[in-house]
Parts: sequence; C-alpha cells; structure tokens
Amino acid sequence: MIDRTHKLPVVRQCQLLALSQATAHYQATPVSATERALMRRIDALHLDHPFAGTRMLRDLLRREDHASGRRHVVTLMRRMGIEAVYGKPHTSGRHPTHTAHRRIGRIPRGAT
Repeated sequence: MIDRTHKLPVVRQCQLLALSQATAHYQATPVSATERALMRRIDALHLDHPFAGTRMLRDLLRREDHASGRRHVVTLMRRMGIEAVYGKPHTSGRHPTHTAHRRIGRIPRGAT
C-alpha cells in the first residue's frame, strides 16, 4: 500500500489512502524465543486445565521453574486469546419459578 520508494512523500500517500501516519510508520516488535516458549507452555497447560485462571497457571509455571508473575501471564493469555472456562453468574435473568411482579397502580375512589 505505502511505497517508500515512490516519488510522493509518505505523508501524502497516507492522506490519499485516508490512513494515519502512525499506521505507515508502525513496526511490530518481534516476540523473543523465551516468550514464545512460555506462550507454548501456557497453551499446553490451558489445554490440560481449561478451568485454570491466571493465578493457577502462574503457580503451575512456577513449579516448572518458569519465573513469571500473574500480570505477565494475563498479558500473554490476552495476546493468545485464551480465557479460563468456568460458569459465569447469570444475574440479569429472572428465576423460572418466581412469579412476575406487576406494578399495581392506585385504585381510584369509588371504584370499590
């Protein structure tokens, strides 16, 4: 899309394509080999224990002599799109056995 060897400046190319200049100059930082190994291990542990959250995964990693904190595990799990599988609370729905409560207005005088 953006050709740095073109005679038009990069700024003008971004304007024509309706892109921000930051997009043209962005370069992704590569993931280190140790980080990739840790991500692979987190993925394997997640497959074995899908209910494990960040604290449990951190403890499992520490047993294997991987020195990483909970926040680091959170970051890597988000990057990989992994999330613990457990029952979430259903607070918005009503219970099926409960009767529906209707708002009863004031009874007008003389109606009784």
